[in-house]
Amino acid sequence: MTRAKPTQEALEAIAALCDGRWDFFYTRSKLGSDPVYSAVVREITGTTLPLLDIGCGIGLLAHYVHACGHEMAVTGFDYDKRKIASAQAMAAKAGHPHLDFTSGDARTGLPDFSGHVVILDILQFFTEAEQDALLTASAARVAAGGKLIIRSGLRDDSWRFRITVLGDYLAKYTFWMKAAPTCYPDAAQFQRVLGAAGLKVRIEPMWGGTPFNNYLIVGER
Repeated sequence: MTRAKPTQEALEAIAALCDGRWDFFYTRSKLGSDPVYSAVVREITGTTLPLLDIGCGIGLLAHYVHACGHEMAVTGFDYDKRKIASAQAMAAKAGHPHLDFTSGDARTGLPDFSGHVVILDILQFFTEAEQDALLTASAARVAAGGKLIIRSGLRDDSWRFRITVLGDYLAKYTFWMKAAPTCYPDAAQFQRVLGAAGLKVRIEPMWGGTPFNNYLIVGER
């Protein structure tokens, strides 16, 4: 049985998988407040395709998806080896046989894959050319009936965008992220690159209860 959101008990169980106190409190807060996880579940519901999470961090999306009753295989891929080690440890504790986490640089290559692809909150750390290359490579890994699901801040002249930039620099200075933001995409870039890759593109606000200029971008094959 699948559900739109996990129970509170299930969210607490995911947080309990963390070894460190920082990861524990981050996980409990992030899963309980960030609307992107339920948005991804909404997009993949009704399918059994595997999922590739690019920039997976400590693997929270994979655990959230499984807590909603989806049993598809999830591959997590991230540049930060410390986060991948935490993701692997959490998956081992949970006993999920369908979760796999590896480290690597998305600028130099992605795992061989076909299914749904997810990219959450990392595009601003790439140059525009690197973004185009990553979006094209990601779209090539979207299977028939699959989706490329992205959350990204979009570049515009809004106060939300200014707060988004400030938040990304704060993440860098608190060492949660390894790099400061480089380039923020705009809506036209997604339409151009993903359209050329044969995906039907949909863009909608994803602010939730936050002040950030986040959007959900979905490319469907």
